[in-house]
Amino acid sequence: MSKAHNLNRLSYFAAVVETGSFTNAAERLSVTKAVVSSQVTQLEQELQATLLVRNTRKVSTTEVGKIFYEHCASILNEAEEAFSALSQLTENPIGTLRVTAPNDYGKAIVTPLVAAFRRNYPDCQVELYLGDNHSDLMAGNLDLAIRVGWLRDSGLLARKLGVFKQLLVGPADKFALLSHIKHPNDLVGIDFIANTAISDPLQWQFKTTGNKRISVKLKSNLSINSTPAIKEAVKNGAGLAILPDYLVQKDLIEGKLIQVLPDWQLPQGDISAVLPAAKFRAGKVTAFIEMLRRAEKARVDS
Repeated sequence: MSKAHNLNRLSYFAAVVETGSFTNAAERLSVTKAVVSSQVTQLEQELQATLLVRNTRKVSTTEVGKIFYEHCASILNEAEEAFSALSQLTENPIGTLRVTAPNDYGKAIVTPLVAAFRRNYPDCQVELYLGDNHSDLMAGNLDLAIRVGWLRDSGLLARKLGVFKQLLVGPADKFALLSHIKHPNDLVGIDFIANTAISDPLQWQFKTTGNKRISVKLKSNLSINSTPAIKEAVKNGAGLAILPDYLVQKDLIEGKLIQVLPDWQLPQGDISAVLPAAKFRAGKVTAFIEMLRRAEKARVDS
C-alpha cells in the first residue's frame, strides 16, 4: 500500500513557485514564513526529492520541481473548480429540479409556477411528476414533494407553505334550486359527488364562526377518484361536491360555480413541501420553495 501524502502541502509549494519567494508565499497564504518553509521541507522529505533551490536573492525550481509544480497547479485548479461548482449548486439555482405533486394542486398551482421558475432560472431544468400516490423521494431521486392535506409521520422534513380551505360547491346554473340550502341538514337527499381518493368521502363535519359543529352523512350516486374530474362533473350538473379552494377559486370568480353554505366551514388542510433529510439544501430547491411560499401567500390574500 502506497504511503499517504499530505496534499495540503501542495498549496504551500505552489505559492512559493508562483510568488517567487517564501516571504511572498507567506503573505498570500496569511501564515508565517517559517510555516511555509517547514511545509515545503516536509514535502521534499516525503517525496525524497529536492523541489526548490534556495539562495539569498531568489527561489527557483529544480527540473524535478518544475515538473512536479505543473502537476500541482493542475490539481489545485481542479480543486478550485470543484469548490466553485459545489458553491453554485448549493447557493445558486442550477441543475435539474425533480418535483412531485398531486394532480389537482400540481395542475392548478405547481405547473404555472414551474414555468415561472424556468423563466427566472434558465440554468435549471425541471422534471415535474404529477400523481396522487405518494412517491418515495429517495427511490425516485426526487428533490421535493408537495403534499396537500394531512401529513403522515414519515421521518422526512416537512415545511408548511400554507393552508387550503375545503368548499362545498355546486353548478352556477342551479343557483335557484340550491338557494334553499341554509343548513348542513338541508343537504340530506341532495346529490353529492364522492371523492373516493379520500378515506371517508361522505361523512363531513361543518362548523359556524361561533364554533357550532354538526356532522352530516351525505348521499352519493356518483363516485370519482380524481378531484379535477369531480369539478368538471359539478360544472356539468352531476351534483354538489367538496373541493379545495385552490382548484375552484377561478371558477367561483368567473361564475361557473357557486359556493353552497358559505357561512359554514369545513376542515382546512396544510400545503407542505416534503424533503429528504439533508444538512445543506441545493439552491434550486430553496428558490423553488420560496416561490411556492410566495405563490401561496398571494393566493390566500387575493
